[in-house]
Amino acid sequence: MDNSGKEKEAIQLMADADKKVKSSGSFLGGMFGGGPHKVEEACEMYCRAANMFKMAKNWSAAGNAFCKAARLHMQLQNKHDCATSFIDAGNAFKKSDPNEAIKCLNAAIDIYTDMGRFTIAAKHHISIAEIYESDLVDIEKAIAHYEQAADYYKGEESNSSANKCLLKVGAYSAQLEQYQKAIEIYEQVGANTMDNPLLKYSAKEYFFKASLCHFIVDELNAKIAVEKYEEMFPAFSDSRECKLLKKLLEAHEEQNSEAFTEAVKEFDSISRLDQWHTTLLLRIKKTIQGDEGDLK
Repeated sequence: MDNSGKEKEAIQLMADADKKVKSSGSFLGGMFGGGPHKVEEACEMYCRAANMFKMAKNWSAAGNAFCKAARLHMQLQNKHDCATSFIDAGNAFKKSDPNEAIKCLNAAIDIYTDMGRFTIAAKHHISIAEIYESDLVDIEKAIAHYEQAADYYKGEESNSSANKCLLKVGAYSAQLEQYQKAIEIYEQVGANTMDNPLLKYSAKEYFFKASLCHFIVDELNAKIAVEKYEEMFPAFSDSRECKLLKKLLEAHEEQNSEAFTEAVKEFDSISRLDQWHTTLLLRIKKTIQGDEGDLK
């Protein structure tokens, strides 16, 4: 479908809206009280133009049009509409200019936090984190936004949403070799979930991840941690994850890289290990004297 006509129509609408904004501030416009009404009409025209640009897949033009609407809404003190327009702008810019998308989403977050709407602000912090993850590949900035989202969710008692954000932080912290930070998160989320009948099956996974982080730092730390988790959460003792950890600790103590690899392969044949686990297990294996191998 050819949407070039839509783009021309959108450009004309933008020009008409610009004229309305200019005339709303003129002496006559102010005298006859038409100023705010004209600004409202211009807002509507910018949004219509933005949607036409979206149909024509001109994402930057759509983002700019939504930004113009957002600024007019702010002028009219329509905070909610202003934030909504900034979000629409951010979503359009995601497809053309990730940095511009982040600016718009941050502008919306400032408005939502000012209004005390922390749950929706948290949701948009996650959107920014995802842009840093996928488009800009800046993991430290992604972590910062996941942490901020987790704080806002916690403040609103949305603990399961907070935990999801924290788990992202934990995974990335371990990848960046910030093991202590990762351990604290996995222990905290594990402790939060082990008493919840619906979530307790996940607790063993979090304690497993915390143990792997301990293991990279220090083998003795890992031993103490595994014992602590078994005491805290008796179901952990019977888990395949705990049994694997004990085999790995034994292999490590004996400096036996073959036994280490065998234990990992046996576990992986039943429960597939993802890239995160494999990366950490390789780091642990390399601490076995002179080992530079893989886990195959």
